[in-house]
Amino acid sequence: EVQLVESGGGLVQAGGSLKLSCAASGFTFDRFAIGWFRQAPGKEREGVSCISSSDGSTYYTDSVKGRFTISSDKAKNTVYLQMSSLKPEDTAVYYCVADSKVILPIYEMNYRGKGTLVTVSS
Repeated sequence: EVQLVESGGGLVQAGGSLKLSCAASGFTFDRFAIGWFRQAPGKEREGVSCISSSDGSTYYTDSVKGRFTISSDKAKNTVYLQMSSLKPEDTAVYYCVADSKVILPIYEMNYRGKGTLVTVSS
């Protein structure tokens, strides 16, 4: 059974940083793509970033380029999303997703975690 468990969300002031983690199990980690999408209250889902565990290629949506960095630790079967220079508009529930390949939009990838809330105060 595929499981994705997010952690690391919380409350941070604008300009601050947070690091989200996604612990994955139930599949061959280095054969999957893993990513993040977010959904703010009353807004549509937005793909944020994803990484192909096989070749390390990455994707970022324009609004987070230069501020967010996605990485993976194959030894820990974990993907991280380092978020810096956070803005109030980054406030959302962040979901980890996975699939056998990168799929755009990211939120359509097949497996999803339960999410972690990130709140950025102004």
